[in-house]
Amino acid sequence: MRIVVLDGYTLNPGDLNWNDLNSLGSCKVYDRTAQAELPQRAAEGEILLTNKTVLNAATIQSLPQLQYIGVLATGTNVVDLPAARARGVPVTNVPAYSTASVAQAAMALLLELTNAVGHHAQTVRAGRWSQQPDFSYWDQPLIELAGLTLGIVGFGRIGRAMADLGNAFGMPVLASFPRKQTVPQYVRHVDLETLLRQSDVISLHCPLTPETRHLINAQRLSWVKPTAFLLNSSRGQLVDEAALAQALNSARLAGAGLDVLSEEPPAPDNPLLRAPNCIITPHCAWATCAARRRLMHMAVENVRAFLAGRPQNVVN
Repeated sequence: MRIVVLDGYTLNPGDLNWNDLNSLGSCKVYDRTAQAELPQRAAEGEILLTNKTVLNAATIQSLPQLQYIGVLATGTNVVDLPAARARGVPVTNVPAYSTASVAQAAMALLLELTNAVGHHAQTVRAGRWSQQPDFSYWDQPLIELAGLTLGIVGFGRIGRAMADLGNAFGMPVLASFPRKQTVPQYVRHVDLETLLRQSDVISLHCPLTPETRHLINAQRLSWVKPTAFLLNSSRGQLVDEAALAQALNSARLAGAGLDVLSEEPPAPDNPLLRAPNCIITPHCAWATCAARRRLMHMAVENVRAFLAGRPQNVVN
C-alpha cells in the first residue's frame, strides 16, 4: 500500500528513522504540508499519517482511495471522525506514549516557577555572582514544595503520573475528575471549585471537549489563591488566555507555567507572552527522544495491525 506522512518533522527531525514504516509499503514522508498542498499529497496515499495537518470532511470525502488514517499523537481533533467513519476509514491514535515525559515537563515548569533555576543560572553566566559582596543571592522568593497542596484537574495517565511526582515532593494531592475511578490512597477526590480554592498548585491534565473549553476562566480564577501557580501541559484552549493574563497582570495569581496555548504558534499579540511570572515553552513536553521513539514504534504497529486485518487503537 502507498503510505504518506503529511507532517513528519516534529516526530522525527532527524534523530530517528522511518525504516520500519518503509518496510510496510511504498512510503513518502513530508516534513510539513500546507493546506494548498494537501489535496495533491493526500491523493498519493491509501494510508495517511498526520500529526497536526487537518483532515476535514471535505478532504476525506475527496479521497476515494483512502483506506486508513493514523494520527501521530493522542489527540484526534485534527481529523473529522464522523466523516471517516461514514467512509469506513478507521482512524487510530497513539495513547500513553508521552505520559512520563509530559508529567516531568509539568514538574519542570513548576520548579522553574518556585526555584527560578534557569533565571539564576543566566545571571551567574552574565557575571552577577562574581560581582556580589555575599556568597549567595536570589531575585525572588524561593518556594519549597513540601506541604503545598497540588490540585490535579483530570486524572488519566498523565494526571496520575503528576500526582506521583507531587507526592514524592511531599505535596498533599487533590484531584477532580468527572467519572468515578479508584485513586491512590494519598489522593483526595474533590469537586473542581474545592480544588481551585484549596490548591497551591493547579495542574491541568484533561482533554479538550466542549465542556472543558475555557475551564479556567475569570470566575474560576477568582476562586484561586493569589499565591497559587497554574500549570497547563494539556490543551491551550482549556484556559481563557485573556482572563489568565489579567489575573497575572493584577497579581491575582502568583504565576503560570504553560506548554500549550490556544493558537500554536501564538500570535505576537497573545497577552500571555508579556504577562509577568508566566513561563511558556513551545509545546515540547511530549518531545523527549524516548517519547518520540515510542510514538514512532506505536504508530508503525498501528499500521501493521491494520494491514494484518486487526486494527488497534481505533478511535472512530
